[in-house]
Amino acid sequence: MSERAVPFHCPYCGDEDLRPHEGTHGAWECRSCLRAFSLKLIGLLRPGGDLA
Repeated sequence: MSERAVPFHCPYCGDEDLRPHEGTHGAWECRSCLRAFSLKLIGLLRPGGDLA
């Protein structure tokens, strides 16, 4: 898994015009709907649904 994985679509409007939001690790901004959001990986799931 890459530490620099990027989102391809805005989770709010679905547009692809995303850019990193300055000053906050994992934060992105959508130029279409003008929202800023952050992404965080919690962990990987085991086949039974528990976190690994």
